[in-house]
Amino acid sequence: MTEGEIGAVLRDAMLVTMKLGGPLLLIGLVVGLVISVVQAVTQINDQALSFLPRVVALALTLLLLGPFMLATLSAFTIALFDRLVAIGGS
Repeated sequence: MTEGEIGAVLRDAMLVTMKLGGPLLLIGLVVGLVISVVQAVTQINDQALSFLPRVVALALTLLLLGPFMLATLSAFTIALFDRLVAIGGS
């Protein structure tokens, strides 16, 4: 396996990581900011108020994007195993 192939595998792994984690982090950030603004305006400082909506939003995001995430991870895993078989066979 050459350095170029290793770099390609690492690049693909980073892209898959961003595809899987990016939407969840973005939704968590947006919901957290909205809740923080609501808490600042209403002066309600309750920990459950910031935690519960974020958990619900992340659960809904996982339900909606779960099939996409599974397909992305499956495709990457199959491609990675195909590369490993190609290396072992040569």
